[in-house]
Amino acid sequence: MTLDPARPVLVTGGGGFLGGAVVAMLRGRGLPARSLSRRRYDRLDAMEVEQIQGDVADPAAVDRAVAGCQAVFHVAAKAGLWGPHAEYYRANVQGTRNVIEACLRHGVRKLIHTSSPSVVFHGTDLEGVDESAPYADRYEAAYPETKAVAEKLVLAVDGADLATVVLRPHLIWGPGDNNILPRIYARARANRLFRIGRGNPLIDLTYIDNAAAAHLLAADRLDVGSPIAGKVYFIAQGEPVPLWDMVDRFLAIAGLPPVRRSVPKGLAVTLAGALEAVYRTFRLPGEPRMTRFLAHELSTAHWYNLEAARRDLGYAPHVSIEEGLRRLAESLRDDDGRAQPAVATGASGS
Repeated sequence: MTLDPARPVLVTGGGGFLGGAVVAMLRGRGLPARSLSRRRYDRLDAMEVEQIQGDVADPAAVDRAVAGCQAVFHVAAKAGLWGPHAEYYRANVQGTRNVIEACLRHGVRKLIHTSSPSVVFHGTDLEGVDESAPYADRYEAAYPETKAVAEKLVLAVDGADLATVVLRPHLIWGPGDNNILPRIYARARANRLFRIGRGNPLIDLTYIDNAAAAHLLAADRLDVGSPIAGKVYFIAQGEPVPLWDMVDRFLAIAGLPPVRRSVPKGLAVTLAGALEAVYRTFRLPGEPRMTRFLAHELSTAHWYNLEAARRDLGYAPHVSIEEGLRRLAESLRDDDGRAQPAVATGASGS
């Protein structure tokens, strides 16, 4: 059952990177869109999007945003590699619980939840795995841990009153990226970008338009009792690339040199653990230069079997990596060669 053009669709985190792309696609279809974000965005006003300012961790704000909607895309999340566990829990777990309860209270029929492949990341290679891969038995960061809890909440509530589906887009990138590319460029400009280990592992990424399109495909096919209800789907480009080759291409687009230096994986993990201990003990601001989660992510393969998404959602990435790089280069030229600034906290799909 496709979305009804007469009733609004809510996107939590509609001012963010992925949320904003989902909103734009909804408006491109002529569908009324509503956004719940912590601040107001001029670009959403320009698209005639109804904006509700508030935090997903605030039940009253979520209730106002959900009321009257036919479907909810729950994209908002606290992403990142470091920070107090309580902040991640508040945004990612309590926020998701608030969205679920509001959907049930207001009779919403469809909930499309954005998760992350990192919920199944054990710190070792993930090569061509499908949705049967188990959750990690331990996590090295609060983000994947709390996203796993949130994902389980969404799957558990699927039933006669609310149909739910979970998408796990991997490493979303493109013009407007407020997570991956700014980090790469900032580290490169500060001469702090190193290869971890001697390898060049294969990874999968997801261009922003492909990630957003997957969300609308899921919404079109989701209904109570439908084949995708209560299921999880990996979303990615479907063309794994060597990690450091891709990083070098991102750098070249920004006029930055390739990564030449490397740090042995064991040393990187050890140093990351020590840095985490120092930051935690002395409650230092900011984040460590390296974390154990990042060290493992930068030294392992992670690419996924997309057969389920292709079969059940009709998913097929329509923007290739080459085309995405061309669009990114054009956007950076428009921005004088600098990575675009962060626009909001939103799910990164890391």
